[in-house]
Amino acid sequence: MTDERNPRRASVELLRAEAADELSVLVEERLRAGEDPWEFMEELPSVDELVVLMLRAENIAAYGGGRPSSSRNYRVLRQIAMDHPELTRAVWRLLGSEPHRRWDAATRADAS
Repeated sequence: MTDERNPRRASVELLRAEAADELSVLVEERLRAGEDPWEFMEELPSVDELVVLMLRAENIAAYGGGRPSSSRNYRVLRQIAMDHPELTRAVWRLLGSEPHRRWDAATRADAS
């Protein structure tokens, strides 16, 4: 992932910090809206899952922004795991056959 189509060179630690900030904003918004955290926390991705989704979105945007086929989605996610070994568990959770969170099924359907 060193070509000019993927300009982001941030470390995984920085990406995790950005994702944690994003998740904290989402949690705060939902709490202010009166939602029960016991109800919505399982709907949110983990920090590493959000990092993977951000990297996936950047890759898709860099290659024209079109909705990827399931095989291209698999290749993109697999490449993320190879480029960032510390995100491998999150990649494989996102590629799993059974969604482990409610939001995951919708994400997987959008990627097909």
